[in-house]
Amino acid sequence: MNHIRNAAWMAKRGHDVVVIGLAQSPFHQAASEQNLRFISIAEYRKYFDRKGILELLAILKKEAVSHLLIRSNYDMSITASVKRLLKEKLHTSYFIEMQLGVKKTGIHHRLRYRYIDLWASPLNWLYDQVRELTHFKNELVVIPSGLDLSEFIRRPSMADAREQLELPSYGILLGLIGRFDEKKGQLLLLKALNKCTNDNIKIVLLGESTRGEETTYFQSMTRFIVENELDSRVFIQGFRNDISTFYSAVDWVVMASDSETFGMVTIESFACGTPVLGSNSGGTPELLENEQGGILFKSGDAADLAQKIDQISKISPPAAKSLVQMASKYDHKNVCLAVEKALNLR
Repeated sequence: MNHIRNAAWMAKRGHDVVVIGLAQSPFHQAASEQNLRFISIAEYRKYFDRKGILELLAILKKEAVSHLLIRSNYDMSITASVKRLLKEKLHTSYFIEMQLGVKKTGIHHRLRYRYIDLWASPLNWLYDQVRELTHFKNELVVIPSGLDLSEFIRRPSMADAREQLELPSYGILLGLIGRFDEKKGQLLLLKALNKCTNDNIKIVLLGESTRGEETTYFQSMTRFIVENELDSRVFIQGFRNDISTFYSAVDWVVMASDSETFGMVTIESFACGTPVLGSNSGGTPELLENEQGGILFKSGDAADLAQKIDQISKISPPAAKSLVQMASKYDHKNVCLAVEKALNLR
């Protein structure tokens, strides 16, 4: 979705944008919803797919594409192949979305990296990972993922938001948004709630199980709620389009993932003036800017999370105005300017 959003923003800024992907895929559907020109390509193997390389090469030549941008490492090999053939006629960029985790310094990695002109990392910690875990020698920059902040300007008051969501009008309400999945940490938050000393704390979980997958994790959540008599303190709701209502309804947003690469939820929360209680791993510490935007807890530690939840019930949260200001650096207009500068499009 970040790829589609960036493509749409660049198109609105006057750039000739074409999206290449698999026909009838969610990616195709998202591009259509944004009225982006879409060209389908047959499914190809991650490595050494000669037919896929030739098909992509033909598309790039026919469309006179000057810049090819990818966000998945699955596409890096085919991108390197067409760059090797087109040379200076094509500029290639890789906008990383996931952390590297392990060293990628093998000969096959180095060969591919030679043909990637620009590597953009959304945060400094990922920039450092690229420096430490690869032998990438070309241009490396930091360009954050963007957000259209205008979508969050008109948002309801906390009282109105809670009324819309049928949530209690009193008490401290913590919110966690995301698919019901172990990696998102809903059960961790429930365990922490059960350890809190402040009974006035309540939580709302906004999301649903991943479509087509088993609901075992969701069942474990609901079972924990019943067994620990948390029914009156936990509210579960399905996804909704007006997410600013969710952010406005809660006092704090919880980012309980073990390691969130770049938490768009954190930026959305800031845009609504809501502080974040987040895991001290991944990109969350950098986004919180030394806890100016909230508080960090020890990743995966329910006891420490419970302690931090009790702590926030006794302190004044960061000012909403300062949080909105923190979000401003991720405004899509600033991000588009950074992309244009890095790609020499202006």
